[in-house]
Amino acid sequence: MASPSRCLIQRPLSALSSVVNGKFSVWKGVNCVPQIWPSSRPLRPVVLTRKSASKNWRFVPAACFKHVEGGEEEDGSPSNANGFDFVEDEEVKGNTHWISNFQKVFVRFFRSPGETWTVPWTAETIIQIVLLWIATFWFVGSWIVPFLAHAAGFSKESLTYRGQALYSLLTDVVEGLAGIAILHRCLARFFPLPPGWFRFSLKGNWQLDVVLGCVMFPLVNLLSQLNMDLVPMVSSSPVGVSSVEQSILARDPVAMALYAVVVSVCAPVWEEIVFRGFLLPSLTRYMSLRWSILLSAVAFALAHFNVQRLLPLVFLGVVMGAVFARTRNLLPSMLLHSLWNGFVFLDLMR
Repeated sequence: MASPSRCLIQRPLSALSSVVNGKFSVWKGVNCVPQIWPSSRPLRPVVLTRKSASKNWRFVPAACFKHVEGGEEEDGSPSNANGFDFVEDEEVKGNTHWISNFQKVFVRFFRSPGETWTVPWTAETIIQIVLLWIATFWFVGSWIVPFLAHAAGFSKESLTYRGQALYSLLTDVVEGLAGIAILHRCLARFFPLPPGWFRFSLKGNWQLDVVLGCVMFPLVNLLSQLNMDLVPMVSSSPVGVSSVEQSILARDPVAMALYAVVVSVCAPVWEEIVFRGFLLPSLTRYMSLRWSILLSAVAFALAHFNVQRLLPLVFLGVVMGAVFARTRNLLPSMLLHSLWNGFVFLDLMR
């Protein structure tokens, strides 16, 4: 339905019909609601404009244009409901152009296709699983495996480079399987799970999302340098060289291959199942998808217990969470996680 054109003042005629006489004139513009104006005052519709982002709006004379459908004038400029045209200078548009483009890319990247996840469990189950998973990794890696190795008559420090690498691989596998067992046990009463949970598939157009995620790697590396500058390493005693670095320095190909499996295969699988496969969708029961991605990324970073890597791990978790949310598939986020860990491992080998 057509609405009045954009005039400066609009008054209902019914309230003023009794006072219309020779001192007042009724103005009927094109497609405008009749307006009551004193005959001594000129008719001057105005347009609202501003000179810059830091200055106030000002009035300038303008004509009363004919209304067209879609809420715009004949010249295509938008107007507000009070009858004023808002016109911004080209300088302001130029300054906000790149911000608008970045916002469009950001919204498009974080847009999740399809329906949301159906979450049958509550926050109590979510917290229980995350805490048990972290505790299981710590307990198995720091107590169970070393105790079994000591019972067998050896320790990790007494092994060769290849023996230490194999020890790390077996420890990581045991930790991961124990964590998956905890997850399965806690969710057993909700079986069968609703559709879409823990989906792992080679099908789908997820390859481009992985490529876009890899484009973010330089920014992750930049955040890593920034984090180290903000939180410098504090050490009261000399820090020894890790077994991974020792194997790299010794250039033992078998040991390096075993460590590559640990960081590029095992770690991405276990961590993506818990933080992207379970935690991120579970949080959507209580918050929006974007907040779920961010909070799961923070939990992912904190689980590494390394304050010097907090910023890059949070950002990396956000990227992998966005990829998972867009594809609804754990394979792309696992692959992206694996590529980043491989990138870091290759950087250590240089």
